[in-house]
Amino acid sequence: MYSAVKTLLLTSAVLGTLWPAFAEANPITVADPGYATAQGTAYVVKVLLEGQLGKQVEAVKAASVPVIWEALNRNNGEIDVWTDVWLPNQKAFVDQYAGEGGKVKLAANYYAGTQGYCTTKTTADRYAIHSVYDLSDATKAEVFSADGKGKGKIWIGAAGWLSTNIETVRARDYGFADFFDLQTTDEAVATADLDAAVKAGTGWIGYCYGPHQNFARYQLKVLEEPAHDPTSWAFVEPSDPNWLEKSSIKSAYKDAEIHIAYTRSLAENSPEVAAILEKVTFTTDDVSKLAFAIAVEGKAPETAATEWLTANPEVVANWLGN
Repeated sequence: MYSAVKTLLLTSAVLGTLWPAFAEANPITVADPGYATAQGTAYVVKVLLEGQLGKQVEAVKAASVPVIWEALNRNNGEIDVWTDVWLPNQKAFVDQYAGEGGKVKLAANYYAGTQGYCTTKTTADRYAIHSVYDLSDATKAEVFSADGKGKGKIWIGAAGWLSTNIETVRARDYGFADFFDLQTTDEAVATADLDAAVKAGTGWIGYCYGPHQNFARYQLKVLEEPAHDPTSWAFVEPSDPNWLEKSSIKSAYKDAEIHIAYTRSLAENSPEVAAILEKVTFTTDDVSKLAFAIAVEGKAPETAATEWLTANPEVVANWLGN
């Protein structure tokens, strides 16, 4: 009897020593693309799964949306969860990887996202720039140039964003592309330019989306556009060499649906995780507040997520089915 108990205790001690190594071998991986809104939702999922299910979850840096989707589709643990699936922006990837026969699942729940062009309220009021059609006025475009002369500068998004290709089409079809240099830089660079313009009282204009911390940080004005009309919205994917010529967009975005995607292998191996991911959803205001805490207040994404979860116990209870 003593020998059996001793053996059991020794075995438990050995397993206790080895178990963390086994647990760490295959953590659940959540994509972290580096921008605050997606970091907020990604780390909420990370902290939630760790705290409620005892899972080990790792946030994985990912540079672009195509890379994230390719990693998801490989189903090998590189990336298991992606919390920032914007539709229709990422529709091509959803159709390819989450459709029939695909290796990715798209959670049914979503929250709303908005997209358009923003300038500061001060600039809009000072120069009477309220509509996208105002940008095709050469004099008004000069407001956004470096020296007040010549072409203006407009940020249309970061390289690798699907919306950046869409914005290239929209700039042409709204008639202002010839009056602007279309800038594609990292979002951090664009935000730094916006911050500098606000402090200097000069003009800034660019692609904007909500939820976003900048709506809380600055007084931004969203330019008016024709309401979304699906008959005036034809976008051809850049895999077609003639995509730009074949595309035509002459109305505003439809409000986006922002979903969570996760791999089929995760659903098969950890159905309890998939069940929670199907219930997790946010509001636009939730995500803007998370992003503000990360990008403006300088909190680590995990800290911001932990504080948000602590402050929203009823939301968490609903996600967990309690």
